[in-house]
Amino acid sequence: MRVEEYSSRIEEFGRWKMHIVSYKLGARYICTVDNVEPGATLSRGDGATREEAEKAAIEKARHMLEKTRVVS
Repeated sequence: MRVEEYSSRIEEFGRWKMHIVSYKLGARYICTVDNVEPGATLSRGDGATREEAEKAAIEKARHMLEKTRVVS
């Protein structure tokens, strides 16, 4: 198998930037979301379509970021 339809973009959620990478591997789409600053992977998702995979991964990442405490 080889990676097809690779896509990479950065979106902002509140005060955080998320790097969203998605691609097709075989018959499934894979998506990973990481925090831009440290580059730590926040979540992964997969699905039959790119939209499904991205929706699952982004929802998990947003849920994690919403729970993050910010010290000013």
